[in-house]
Amino acid sequence: MINLFQPQVGAEELDAVAQVFNDRWLGHGPRTQAFEAAFAEHLGVGPEHVVFLNSGTSGLFLATESLGLTAGDDVVLPSPSFLAAANAIATSGARPVFCDVDPRTLNPTREDIEAALTENTRAVIVLHYGGHPGDIIRIAELCRERGVTLIEDAACSVASRVGGRAAGTFGDLAMWSFDAMKVLVTGDGGMIYVKDPAQAARVRRLAYHGLAQPSGFGYAKVSARWWELDIPEPGRRVIGNDLTAAIGAVQLRRLPELVARRRDIVALYDRELADTEALLTPPPLPAGHTSTHYFYWVQMDPRIRDQVASDLLADGIYTTFRYAPLHKVPAYGHTGPELPASDWAADRTLCLPLHPGLSDTDVATVAARLRAAVARRRTESAA
Repeated sequence: MINLFQPQVGAEELDAVAQVFNDRWLGHGPRTQAFEAAFAEHLGVGPEHVVFLNSGTSGLFLATESLGLTAGDDVVLPSPSFLAAANAIATSGARPVFCDVDPRTLNPTREDIEAALTENTRAVIVLHYGGHPGDIIRIAELCRERGVTLIEDAACSVASRVGGRAAGTFGDLAMWSFDAMKVLVTGDGGMIYVKDPAQAARVRRLAYHGLAQPSGFGYAKVSARWWELDIPEPGRRVIGNDLTAAIGAVQLRRLPELVARRRDIVALYDRELADTEALLTPPPLPAGHTSTHYFYWVQMDPRIRDQVASDLLADGIYTTFRYAPLHKVPAYGHTGPELPASDWAADRTLCLPLHPGLSDTDVATVAARLRAAVARRRTESAA
C-alpha cells in the first residue's frame, strides 16, 4: 500500500528515546524545555511564548479557553477545517461561524473572513490548508482593524513562511500538531504560541492544572514547602513530556531535509500530472510564500472523484479528502448563507500520498494510475 502519510523516524529518534530511558526522567522536564526553546528559535520568538503540549487539539482548546468565550460569542473559521477547531469553539459555548474559501487553494481570503464577521465575533481561526500560508497577511490586518483575536491553526504549516516570517506568528495565538501523520512527528504532541507575554504565562499555567508553581521535585530547592498548591484558576494536564520532546528535537533538526523531500515530490507530481485533461493541480504559491507541503491535492469532475479514489485504493494507493466541510455537520448548527466554493472544493478535491518515504517510482506510479483512472471514469461518465 502506498500510504497517504507515513512518519519518518529512525535511528536518531530511537537513540534520543534511549537517552531519556537511561536518564529515567520521562515526564515534563529539561528535554521539554529544550524542545520549546529550539522550536521558539525556529519561529523567531522567545521561548516564553511557546508551550509543548500533548496535542495540537489541546492547543485549540487552550486558545479558546484563554479567551473566556461564552454563549453569545461568535468565532469565524473556514468550513474546510479540522473538526477540533469547531469542537473547541462549540464546547466553550460560543458559536462557530463558517466562512467560504478560495475553491482552488481551500484557504480563506480576507474577503471571505470579512463576509462572515458579526457584531459578536470575538475571534477568527484560520487553517493554512495543506501548509500553504494563504492570505494570512491581509487577514491579520483585518483582525487588527476590527479588534478581533486571530488564532492560526498551523497544524499543517510547521515550516511555512511568508516573506521569511513563520506561519503561526502573524496572529495572537497559534498551534501546531506533531501527531503521527504530520511533517514533524512526536507520536502525539503539539505546540502553542501566544503573542502576549502575560497571556502566554496564563496558558502555561492552564496547561498544567492551573498551578502558578509546580509542586514537584524540580522546585524543591527553590521554594520552601514546595508541596503546597498555588492555583489562581483551575486548569488541566495537557503538557508534553521529555519522551516525546526528545523525538521532537530530532525531528526539528531534520525538518529542512524532510520538507525538501516533500518539495521534490510536489515538483515531480506537478511534472507527471501537467496537462492531464480534466485534472487540476494545486495553484502555484504567491511570491514570498514558502509551504510545508503537507497536502498535494488534485481536483476533478465530481461525478468521477469518488470512483477514482476507489480505483486507486484497489490499486494499493490510499487517497482521501481533507478536510470535509464543517458547515455540513449538523452538530455545529450552521444556519448561515450557502458556501458554494467550499462545496465545490469538497466535491472535487482528492489528496494524494505525500511523505518523504515515497520514492520517485512511487510518485510516478500514483500519477500514472491517477491519469488512467480519470480517463477511464470520464469515458464511462460520457457514455
